[in-house]
Amino acid sequence: MARYDFDLFTIGGGSGGVAASRRAGAHGARVAVCEDRDVGGTCVHRGCVPKKLLVYGAHFREEFQDAEGYGWTVQEPRFTWSKLLAAKDKELDRLRGVYARLLRDSGVTLMEGRGRVVDPHTVEVAGKLYTAERILIATGSRPYLPPDITGIEHAITSDEALSFPELPRRLVVVGAGYIGVELAGVFHGLGSKVTMLIRGASVLGGFDDDVRSFLTEEMRKKGIELMTDTFIRDIEKRAEGGVSLLTRGGETVEADAVLFATGRVPNSGGLGLEEVGVVLDARGAVVVDAWSRTSVESIYAVGDITDRINLTPVAISEGRALAETLFNDNPTQMDHTNVPSAVFSQPPVASVGMTEQEARERHGKLDIYVTSFRPMKHTLSGRNERTMMKVVVERESNRVLGCHMVGADAPEIIQGLAVAVKCGVTKKQLDATVGIHPTAAEEFVTLRDKRPDPDERLAAELGHDAAVSTRR
Repeated sequence: MARYDFDLFTIGGGSGGVAASRRAGAHGARVAVCEDRDVGGTCVHRGCVPKKLLVYGAHFREEFQDAEGYGWTVQEPRFTWSKLLAAKDKELDRLRGVYARLLRDSGVTLMEGRGRVVDPHTVEVAGKLYTAERILIATGSRPYLPPDITGIEHAITSDEALSFPELPRRLVVVGAGYIGVELAGVFHGLGSKVTMLIRGASVLGGFDDDVRSFLTEEMRKKGIELMTDTFIRDIEKRAEGGVSLLTRGGETVEADAVLFATGRVPNSGGLGLEEVGVVLDARGAVVVDAWSRTSVESIYAVGDITDRINLTPVAISEGRALAETLFNDNPTQMDHTNVPSAVFSQPPVASVGMTEQEARERHGKLDIYVTSFRPMKHTLSGRNERTMMKVVVERESNRVLGCHMVGADAPEIIQGLAVAVKCGVTKKQLDATVGIHPTAAEEFVTLRDKRPDPDERLAAELGHDAAVSTRR
């Protein structure tokens, strides 16, 4: 008889957990997955998929406006929020069934309920105990609400924002990361008056500085109000409905709803991890090695719960690598370098590789190529929207260290460039590539003019010794 009920027991039926479980099942392992919400996880039901569907919906207002420049007469369009929600929910229901079937077809046992680790080889689900040779933690992350703000209970997170019962007339978005800029663009596009309250001077902290400043300006041009260097003091619920926000600077902002997009934290509470010896970091993330193994030999973790790179494709890759290692005699590590990412803001952002600042810190001398232009589509539509592209090159080796773009189709374009960057493409090789004309993408292979290096320009103006002294 088998020593354990299962070879692998996965807690969490999101992207990483499903990927690992399916791959392990396909290799003949006996696998179980428990999930206490919706199989498919945050990405499918409260993240990537519903968000992208709403992004598509929000684009139509500008498409109707742009059509007139191309000779189309469009009657005044009318948007119905409830119809979009119903269509979105129907698609999510379909995907829920698809994920359940994919697991079933791989021979995976799916259980409803939140799992809790009892010991290194035992999981409790809905009062029942199951044993497994290995346990995988893949419970992802959850939205974070800062507890030090009075009245924070009146705020909502992205979970609720994707299913508003009614479209808010006035929406305040607190935070300027991925989720904040994406949902600000969605609700502005659908007709809400959107105000963003952000702590810094520009959106998307952690991205290249040129990307951040360019997108900030484009969002303002579209009509989204950005209040920079702003901190919330308290939130009051209005008797007549809506909320009132008071900033630390004494300003008052009124809205129908306030959405906090202030980050996410690992969803590690109540799993019994620390009790069995699994080490967590200060944020509650599960600490793992390069093989996704925790401090307990039989317990592993993948995805946002580990707080490495919190992206759905990364969680999937980590899960598949783990299954290959454990159940296919194919030791595989997820490579976390040069992972591309996209922000479905309006206009969208996509990047792969290093920012200019990261590259300067690690590689020293760089050649920077930047261009911005009005997309061909808007020469007739008349829309005042621009595209920005940037390539970061290590001067000594000519290797491309990063590619960044703000503009229509940025995620589609950067996905292709990500292959090249992963393979170590040089600027010379980009220059030798024939572009597809007329496209925006061809700009990446026709960039020739370098941006002046600030240190070298200073050296020319003041003399070499003065420039060196200034840098010091």
